[in-house]
Amino acid sequence: MPLLRHPRWARIFRVLTACALLQVFCAAGVLHAQERPPLPAGTRFAPPPSSFRSVFPAPAWMQVSAAAQQPVPVMSASTTGRAVSWRLLPSNILHDQKNLWLFPVQLAHGHHWLPAGTILGVTAGLLAADAHDAPYFRRTSTFSTFNSTFSGTASALGIALVPSAMYGIGLLRHDSYAQQTALLSGEAMLDSGVLAVAMKDVSRRLRPSDIPPTGNFSDTFFQSHPTLVGAGSSFPSGHTILAFSLATIIARRYGKRHPWVRWVAYGSAGLVGFSRVTLQAHFPSDVFLGAALGYSIARFDVLQNH
Repeated sequence: MPLLRHPRWARIFRVLTACALLQVFCAAGVLHAQERPPLPAGTRFAPPPSSFRSVFPAPAWMQVSAAAQQPVPVMSASTTGRAVSWRLLPSNILHDQKNLWLFPVQLAHGHHWLPAGTILGVTAGLLAADAHDAPYFRRTSTFSTFNSTFSGTASALGIALVPSAMYGIGLLRHDSYAQQTALLSGEAMLDSGVLAVAMKDVSRRLRPSDIPPTGNFSDTFFQSHPTLVGAGSSFPSGHTILAFSLATIIARRYGKRHPWVRWVAYGSAGLVGFSRVTLQAHFPSDVFLGAALGYSIARFDVLQNH
C-alpha cells in the first residue's frame, strides 16, 4: 500500500498490528503463564540453555537463525475479526442483530448473568423511583437554560454530526483509522436503534410530558400509541442509547492513546441523557437502560466482532 511507505504511517501500522496480536494472545498468556511455551513448528527438540551453548556451541549445520525460531501465528477469521467498509456494513449489521436477539439463549446457558442481572436490578429500582422523582422535573423551571442548549433536535443533530465529521476528516487526511471508527459508530448506532424501536413499540410507555403535573406517574406502560419508529414511547431513551453507542466506539478506539477522549465522549453522552430527564422526554429509568444498552451493544457486540 502506498500509505504504508511513509515512515510515520508505517510505524503506526506496526503499533496497531502489535496491539491486535497482543489482544489475541493475552488471555492465553495469562492462563498458561506457568506452562512452557510450545516449540516452533518443525522443531524436534528444545534448544539448550544459553549458558550451555556458550560452552558447547552447536555445529554450524545445527544452528538455526533467531527469526526461524520464532513461531508464526496463524491469523484466521476468528482472530482477525470482520473487516469494516461501506460494502460490508449491511452484512455486519445483520450479524450483530443475530447476536443481539439470540442473547437470551446465552442467558439460558448460564452466561452473563451478573451484568444482565445488575442492569435489570438497577432499572427495576429506578422504575420504582420514577413516580417520585419525575414530578419534580415536571414542575421545575431550574433547567430552562440547560434545556434550550440540549434540546432534542440539537442533541440528535450532534449525535449524527460526530461520525459524519469524523469520516469526512478521515477522507481529507487519508486516515483509514478515523474512517473505520466512523463506520463502526454508524454500525453501533444502527444496531442500537433497531433494538430501541422494537422495545418502544412493545413497552408503549407514556412520556413524563404527557402526564399532568399532578397526574399519576406510576401507571405509564402500555398507554401510549407510538408510531412505526417508536417516537411516541418513552422506554428506553432513543437519544441516550445512540449517544452511548457512539461514545463507546470513540472512547474504546481513541481512549488508550488519549485518555481525555473517554471523559469527553462519556461526559457528552451523559449530558444528552440528563437532558432527556430535564426536558421531561424520559424517566430516569429510560435513560439508564438506554445508556447501558448502548454501551453494551457497542463494546460487546460491535467491537467484539471487529
